[in-house]
Amino acid sequence: MSFEQLGLSQPILQSLEQKGYTAPTPIQEQSIPLVLEGRDLLGIAQTGTGKTAAFMLPSIDRLKQSGRGTPRKSCRMLVLAPTRELAGQIAKSARDYGALSGLRVESIVGGTSVGKDRQKLARGVDILVATPGRLVDLLDQRAMHLDAVEVLVLDEADQMLDLGFIHALRKIVSLLPERRQTLLFSATMPKAIQQLASQYLNDPAQVSVAPAATTAERVDQFVCYVSQPEKQALLTLSLRKGLDSGEIDRVLVFTRTKHGADRVVRKLGQSNIRANAIHGNKSQPQRERALDEFRKGKVRVLVATDIAARGIDIPGVSHVFNFEIPNVAEQYVHRIGRTARAGAAGVAVAFCAADERNYLRDIQRLTKITLKQVPLPEGFRAEVESLAVEPNSKASIRPKTPRKPQGQRRAGNDNGNPGGNRNRNRNRRSGGGRRGDRKQSAAQ
Repeated sequence: MSFEQLGLSQPILQSLEQKGYTAPTPIQEQSIPLVLEGRDLLGIAQTGTGKTAAFMLPSIDRLKQSGRGTPRKSCRMLVLAPTRELAGQIAKSARDYGALSGLRVESIVGGTSVGKDRQKLARGVDILVATPGRLVDLLDQRAMHLDAVEVLVLDEADQMLDLGFIHALRKIVSLLPERRQTLLFSATMPKAIQQLASQYLNDPAQVSVAPAATTAERVDQFVCYVSQPEKQALLTLSLRKGLDSGEIDRVLVFTRTKHGADRVVRKLGQSNIRANAIHGNKSQPQRERALDEFRKGKVRVLVATDIAARGIDIPGVSHVFNFEIPNVAEQYVHRIGRTARAGAAGVAVAFCAADERNYLRDIQRLTKITLKQVPLPEGFRAEVESLAVEPNSKASIRPKTPRKPQGQRRAGNDNGNPGGNRNRNRNRRSGGGRRGDRKQSAAQ
């Protein structure tokens, strides 16, 4: 089936032709006619299957054909996404698909200037892509209203719930018109998503192109058992061999924590392997720069927390390394979904320490796939020794500094507070005691 047979307008078809898209994916083929009819829709599909076009293409057509004007301080179509990266990608796709439609597209996300966001919304937009937190901030400031919204899209709804956006979602939906089209897309279908759909969708059609929590079909999945202190050596050796041989094009490395991601990047740099990190502590310009360098191949290793598991849609990611196995089994599905996109093949390798075996068991139970075990690579022990990381080494633990004898300690004040005068002076400079703390808290 072609896009033309789905009933899309000529401007949309021309935009798709310019991008080289010839045939719809299964989620697009099933969803587009239903959205064009104005039906509410619950779509279940794993990442990388073309969900964005499935809701954006027909929605652009419906907005254009309705002929309504752009409302001031509002939007006609609201798309909510859980991460800044995903919101940026959706907005870019909307601009590409609607290049000939004349619709105005904007995105608002956290980590950027609120003042600029207010300016974007002042004249109104046709399609607004937003993260829930920033949108609620603007609503609280009365910088916008939602009474003109015709279409609501909740993309990656399960991750929005995982990230704790349920209260923001409830507030946003309460401000929307009751008469609207609602489209909810998710990679998994837990009970919470079923409940969300029953609350926000009206007699929805349901489209599912893959069983919930299935992994990409063309991803070869492996596990390597290694102790936690030796993971850095395994990663360094694997990357050096893969990048030098050309087997690895671009690779995503996932950690569980922000500090862990920075530590991995620092250690790789010490081994002359360039890498960038992307996580919630990075500013928006830093995140965009890291993604841009990764997309262009200037830096071929990107170390990320799960914030990027669904927010990265970059061709050429040949490998995904789970440096730390996620403690939520569903997150594994989204992580490895960053490779084997658009019909390409991919490789996913999990580094499993002894205390992570329960997580691995949960993943295999969920996906119904047993990861193939691979041995530690040749030269691994030498790499461990070169990085001075021994399995049972305690060298990294800083010895406690012995306390000085009582008579050698600095004398305190009369209340028995060591260094009391210095603490009191510091309080005076910073605003002083509880009162100063209250002022500082209010300023933040």
